[in-house]
Amino acid sequence: MARLLEQVQHAPRPQTDVFEQFRRLNPKEFGGTTDPFVAEGWIRSLELHFEYLQMRDGDQARCAIYMLRDDASLWWEGAPHAVDVAALTWARFREMFFQKYFPPNFRGRLTREFMSLRQGDLSVAEFIRKFDRGCHFVPMTAGDATQKLRYFLDGLRPTACIFQAEQALRDIDLEMHRKRQQTQSNSQ
Repeated sequence: MARLLEQVQHAPRPQTDVFEQFRRLNPKEFGGTTDPFVAEGWIRSLELHFEYLQMRDGDQARCAIYMLRDDASLWWEGAPHAVDVAALTWARFREMFFQKYFPPNFRGRLTREFMSLRQGDLSVAEFIRKFDRGCHFVPMTAGDATQKLRYFLDGLRPTACIFQAEQALRDIDLEMHRKRQQTQSNSQ
């Protein structure tokens, strides 16, 4: 922890106003995790803050380091032996962070899962949630609306669509039958 504080103290400080603005946004601290989605979510939340503040690259990395706590700060103390914090870019910090908390083999597994995603026993809502999440990890699909639609439709369970349509028709018929009976009994 002492090494981490020393690195942050000796590195050129972010502009005080930018750093104070960043702190006022109340960014989440990161203490480490075994859940890659939590780690990825933390990075995305920081990037929203950085974009909003139009923060410079080096300031982004230093602000992120400042938000590390517990196991994550211990990781950072041990990880960057050859990293000059003063010259550290956001891209390099992000790369190092993802190597630790969102490794490439996990991202590869998510890509394979997305490519083979099928509705199966999932509800349509659950399938859509998983599909949208998977698109995030397969940018070549997410950027092409036609290909994205094709993957989505291919993943849907055809019988689910037919069953839902048939069920809706049965419900409409039942409702019409009930209304006819009500009308007939009211007219008698």
